Amino acid sequence: MRDSLEKLERDIVSCERCPRLRSWCREVARLKRRAYQHEEYWGRPVPGFGDPQAELYILGLAPAAHGANRTGRVFTGDRSGEWLYRALWETGFANQPESLRPGDGLALRRAWIGASVRCAPPANRPLPEEFEACREYVARELRLLGRVKVVVALGRLAHENFLAVAGQRKAAFPFSHGARHQTGSWTLLDSYHPSQQNTQTGRLTRQMLRSVFECARRILG
Repeated sequence: MRDSLEKLERDIVSCERCPRLRSWCREVARLKRRAYQHEEYWGRPVPGFGDPQAELYILGLAPAAHGANRTGRVFTGDRSGEWLYRALWETGFANQPESLRPGDGLALRRAWIGASVRCAPPANRPLPEEFEACREYVARELRLLGRVKVVVALGRLAHENFLAVAGQRKAAFPFSHGARHQTGSWTLLDSYHPSQQNTQTGRLTRQMLRSVFECARRILG
């Protein structure tokens, strides 16, 4: 069967490769957070989201337990998503600054967002074998999104995961916020992850995040 973004989405949503992650996601969806008791949680692996003609590919770490694991859309429903989508809107890659839930009218322009691991991990810490099990999905996304020229890695782990997908050695491409690397036909841009730990401590500011996407915009023209 010919591969497609639609088939990839079905394969991701039905994935059961990592029992630890699947068990955790189901348990979180069953117990819920008090603020979301009235909502039905997604509780499954989260597919990518964006423009099928994307020239920019954004790679995150994993869904948040009460963010994308609740809403079913990557970086949707949590504080990290608030920062990311506002930066994308400010730089012309999104049509609105907020991502609340599927069906809220959000559309990306020339951009696609994926995750290194597609299930929410306990304590936001995927295991090495879980990264490896999910790596195929990143590789398939990049292959199917044949126009991608720029990759933004959100955090060191996403940076290293992309290098593994690209068949590159970590030592040759050190991670640092704002770094720019050339990996074959892709330009890799590094950013700190917009986690609450980074944003609340000031390690990552809105301007720092926006500047990474401004750089992507300049590269793409």
